[in-house]
Amino acid sequence: MKQFEIPPRLESERLVLRMFCEADWAGMHAHYANPECTRFTLGRVLSEGESWRQTATLAGHWLLRGYGPYALEEKASGALIGAAGLWYPADFPEREIKWALHPDWWGRGYASEAARAVQRMARAAYPEAPPPISFIHRDNLASIRVALSVGAVLENEVDFRGGRFQIYRHPSPG
Repeated sequence: MKQFEIPPRLESERLVLRMFCEADWAGMHAHYANPECTRFTLGRVLSEGESWRQTATLAGHWLLRGYGPYALEEKASGALIGAAGLWYPADFPEREIKWALHPDWWGRGYASEAARAVQRMARAAYPEAPPPISFIHRDNLASIRVALSVGAVLENEVDFRGGRFQIYRHPSPG
């Protein structure tokens, strides 16, 4: 079995960041079936079967890359609220910190909290590597606010998959 390059579990003040399990797909379907959640990423809502496959992709990223996005679980309720972590599909420019929360959990600081936990982990796991980016559609103002709130800085803007995306560089250690 492949060794993972990062811890399979992290904790922050209010969140458990853990690897995905099969039961998580239904919670992720609540995200993927919502047009506000997929507007700037997938461009459409997903069926249950597509949500299962997308969740399997998040889990499988760990096996292919040695790291991947975490399932986000709120400590107080145990609810799966979304995903955050390191993500690097083959057509992305670099390894990124991603986040995706169900709208019921928006506006509470969970995305920023998760991104900060991932930043700390990435610095420890990859001390010699450039800090990760976040690759955000330029019209996705909520995600841009999260990136800025955790210290990421706009570095570039590029055409990607038919849209215009901004590259935000996360802070360097130090």
